Amino acid sequence: MADVKPRLNPILVNFDNMMMDLGDFDANLAAAAGEDPALRAELLASFLESVKSHVDLLGRARCDGNWRVAAQRLRGLGASFHSSELTRLADEALVSAPGDPVIVRKLAQYADVFTPRG
Repeated sequence: MADVKPRLNPILVNFDNMMMDLGDFDANLAAAAGEDPALRAELLASFLESVKSHVDLLGRARCDGNWRVAAQRLRGLGASFHSSELTRLADEALVSAPGDPVIVRKLAQYADVFTPRG
């Protein structure tokens, strides 16, 4: 069985014309899953499902309350998984107007980074 170890070098992904560092996120997943690649895949799938669900809620929110709740949940998810980029985007959503298509698009693009291609 292959060893699953946290990466020490940054994992950079081009995101919205910026480079996004996934090193902390990847290290956090590796620490949580240990040497179990199936658990790592399950954690990543759960993270992705939750991000997409909350981005969808954010996109459908039309009042301040629903918008804030969805943005705060995304922020908490980013903090839990050590994703500074998700936390930053959620903070941006918190100061945006409900229904702002720009931040919803940015969050959807963030989720796409983790969507398996195939």
